[in-house]
Amino acid sequence: MQKYKAKNLSYHQARLNTTIFENFGIKGDIDLNRLISPPDENFYRCRVVYGKRVQKIEYLPYILKKINSFMVLEADINYHYKSINRDDINHLLKQKKDCDDILIIKNGKLQDTSIANIALSIDGIWLTPQNPLLEGTMRAKLLNEKKIFRKDLMIDDLKKMKKFAIMNAMVGFLELEDKVKFSFGI
Repeated sequence: MQKYKAKNLSYHQARLNTTIFENFGIKGDIDLNRLISPPDENFYRCRVVYGKRVQKIEYLPYILKKINSFMVLEADINYHYKSINRDDINHLLKQKKDCDDILIIKNGKLQDTSIANIALSIDGIWLTPQNPLLEGTMRAKLLNEKKIFRKDLMIDDLKKMKKFAIMNAMVGFLELEDKVKFSFGI
């Protein structure tokens, strides 16, 4: 029997270990490499629900949606840990009007979309927010590989950028079409 593998599992493991330590004060002994085994070669989003221990593992088929427009919204939300509670983000999504997704601003700084970290190409360098809402695993990998760099990004930086990208474990690093549009609901 062939075992299918999850991508970038070491980055997911590191985030899980940090989350368990910061929330419960214990060093986690959950081994994702041992627990995660996609059922086949199809494209799945693996959802691991855990506290001190794993409660549930699900494999959900994933279909990439086309994203070309963002409603830019100011919000004072916290999403430091990946969570099944996405109420604040879902509330913001209700305000996106006819846009494909939202781009969240917090304390005047660009943060994330509803599903991904972001990067802006300015002067030929890919920059990602210094302190995003969620430290994504693909973002961590690209920072480690020095393909993107941290910087406090402001709304005016959207005017300076030459390219815009989203990144997460599912889409990798995805440069969006040149005609990405931003609407401002701030």
